[in-house]
Amino acid sequence: MNPLIDPFDRPITYLRVSVTDRCDLRCVYCMSEDMSFLPKSEILTLEEIDQLCSAFIEAGVTRLRITGGEPLVRRGVMNLIGALGARLGQGLDELTLTTNGTQLARHADALVRAGMRRINVSLDTLEPDRFARLTRWGRLDQVLAGIFAARQAGLAVRINAVALRHENEDEFDAMLEWCGRHGFDLCLIETMPLGEVTGSRADSYLPLSLVRARLRRRWTLDETDYRTGGPARYVTVRETGRRLGFITPMTHNFCEDCNRVRLTVTGTLYMCLGQEDAADLRAPLRRGDDIQAAIAEAISRKPKGHDFAIERRGAGRGVSRHMSVTGG
Repeated sequence: MNPLIDPFDRPITYLRVSVTDRCDLRCVYCMSEDMSFLPKSEILTLEEIDQLCSAFIEAGVTRLRITGGEPLVRRGVMNLIGALGARLGQGLDELTLTTNGTQLARHADALVRAGMRRINVSLDTLEPDRFARLTRWGRLDQVLAGIFAARQAGLAVRINAVALRHENEDEFDAMLEWCGRHGFDLCLIETMPLGEVTGSRADSYLPLSLVRARLRRRWTLDETDYRTGGPARYVTVRETGRRLGFITPMTHNFCEDCNRVRLTVTGTLYMCLGQEDAADLRAPLRRGDDIQAAIAEAISRKPKGHDFAIERRGAGRGVSRHMSVTGG
């Protein structure tokens, strides 16, 4: 039996691991344009990340997702992914990745060799000029090349798009059609109040209940019990045969059956994305303390859920750290 049981009798089986806070894009809802990144002295080595992941696997975690920042910009990260992939079938059931796609063209084949079978790619628009503006300097053609390289290598691709009022809300029909044509699933995500960014969260917040109602005008969305173990709730798009997911931390939080914790590149474990309480695993790891005991103590403090809110007037409730710090 999984020894990692939180105070609400939820087994913790899913660890999201940030391997870097750095990114080669500056998406407007994720980062400030002039981000300050962590000094090398504060971040875990790849060997230390491997040690902590192994400890979680031994404690009952069966799914790992590698995140960032942009994970594939970290030098040597493929060595870590290969080492973790060697644990597949030995306590680990699945190893996945969330990426912005910019580095996928060179790494897709190696990801498959490491044992990955599916990845998530963040892509909020199919319009090149809009993409450059939302990412501040990204090139859409580079990301698309990476996505198609991943498909060619045999990876199942899910496209993640953050729903942004007045930015990409006119594109979801086109994105659903494009994903259907190329064999990708699509997942829409509500923006969350994480970190200080340019502009108001309230101005860009778009409830997915509204998006779903709009999509039903054109598409037949059939209910399904398909789950990947994460927070997305899926429907099947009858016209394309592909899945459409909704991640709704604002309109309907997904906390009741949360099985996830997040490990940052500094060795900080966040038991909830939307709460500030955290546990330092770097210090006990480097001291040679009982890391299993430190993990178990942290899980014993996992809260029932987050309390995000975005108000039309005022800042709303959120947390100060950027998503790139916590891990996507």
